[in-house]
Amino acid sequence: MRVVAAMSGGVDSAVAAARMLDAGHDVVGVHLALSQSADTLRESARGCCTIEDAGDARRVADRLGIPFYVWDMAERFREDVVEDFVAEYRAGRTPNPCLRCNEKIKFAALLDKALALGFDAVATGHYAQVVEVPDEDAPSRVRRELHRAVDAGKDQSYVLGVLDADQLARSFFPLGDTVKEDIRAEAAGRGFAVAKKPDSHDICFISDGNTRAWLAERLGAEPGPVVDTSGQVLGEHGGAHGYTVGQRRGLGLRTPAEDGRPRYVLQTDTRTNTVVVGPEELLGVDRISGEHARWCGPAPAGIVEVGAQVRAHGEEYPAQAWADGDRVEVRLHRRVRGVAPGQSVVLYEGTRVVGSATIAATGRG
Repeated sequence: MRVVAAMSGGVDSAVAAARMLDAGHDVVGVHLALSQSADTLRESARGCCTIEDAGDARRVADRLGIPFYVWDMAERFREDVVEDFVAEYRAGRTPNPCLRCNEKIKFAALLDKALALGFDAVATGHYAQVVEVPDEDAPSRVRRELHRAVDAGKDQSYVLGVLDADQLARSFFPLGDTVKEDIRAEAAGRGFAVAKKPDSHDICFISDGNTRAWLAERLGAEPGPVVDTSGQVLGEHGGAHGYTVGQRRGLGLRTPAEDGRPRYVLQTDTRTNTVVVGPEELLGVDRISGEHARWCGPAPAGIVEVGAQVRAHGEEYPAQAWADGDRVEVRLHRRVRGVAPGQSVVLYEGTRVVGSATIAATGRG
């Protein structure tokens, strides 16, 4: 099978490419140039897509003896990920750019280009497992399911929940059955210089990690009121886009709560530039309405029992869910704190990823 190995320049994608080669595939390494200023050097473990990363990926490919190319997708990344991120915050939502990158770049733009060039599949260094099972509609064939990785601490099935069945059928995740420390040991044994390279962190295009300052540069700093649920003004903020549901620190409150308990962001309204705060107990929700549903296989038929996860490395909560066209309704069996519109809810059946949706609204039953 002819396979494009997406090589970021990190240890995970290096070992993934090597394992695909060991499995007998015809492998070509591809580094995605996603930064429009990739000629700068890495300044921290957060950054990615720098000239250093491209060089690290090339050295691994040379050691493996496989062809290596750099594909420029900076403009597509800017439009589909970075501008989407800014637009979501402008609308008062809290997006996950990693899911959008996987959906729009790695398993749409990259896979589409690979298929157009005659390749059969794409392999990445994500920590997740693909399991082949008999196809109920055609027992002589198999279908592919997406499952959690063996290493729970590194599991990335949440950010892969945007893949549909066709994309999953042409995707490989060779690291899903291995824990991270063994991946580093394997990289060292193969002589990869990236064996001890630190992992990059979210959000890759905000290299210093200061999301609020980064957004302020693009959306502006516009002071507005911080109010309680009755509308009483408690303080002032520098822009509602810099806050997210569940946030406790940095609220700039002038008036302490009468009971002395901390207060949290309950809602941001970018239309009125208002941040609403309140006690912790008001953060809990047990109803989620999702839009832009993506199913890793068949959509649920009727009401199904699932596990619902609303953060990349968060807890999985028991719930019921049902599909309604490109929307999904989720009823959690207990209330969950700090769920914000714009986040993604990913649904599981055991370790299997059922699908995902972007959270449009939350409520309390």
